[in-house]
Amino acid sequence: QVQLVESGGGLVQSGGSLRLSCAASGHTYTMGWFRQAPGKEREFVAAISWSGTSTSYADSVKGRFTISRDNAKNTVYLQMNILNLEDTAVYYCAAARQSLYYTHRDNPKLYDYWGQGTQVTVSS
Repeated sequence: QVQLVESGGGLVQSGGSLRLSCAASGHTYTMGWFRQAPGKEREFVAAISWSGTSTSYADSVKGRFTISRDNAKNTVYLQMNILNLEDTAVYYCAAARQSLYYTHRDNPKLYDYWGQGTQVTVSS
């Protein structure tokens, strides 16, 4: 069983930046970030392959968010820039026990481990 612990959430003004971190207790393959706003379903944000050479993003965050990982630290990061009010949500880290094809990375059902979530609030 792999445990995931997110950190880095908080309150930021519109246009600002935050960096989320997710530390895994063991080896993982594809890792991703999802988010859930109040009253909405959980949605895909970004994912990264084990090697870090392949990344996927939701259209709503392309060009603003960057996912990366440090396998020596078993940690994945989400750099979020130019934040807007619509980015307010609880952000969840997820990890899969196998490599996910890039077209499947947005499917939360294919991830085996989930963090507890970290709140990101963007104010105007």
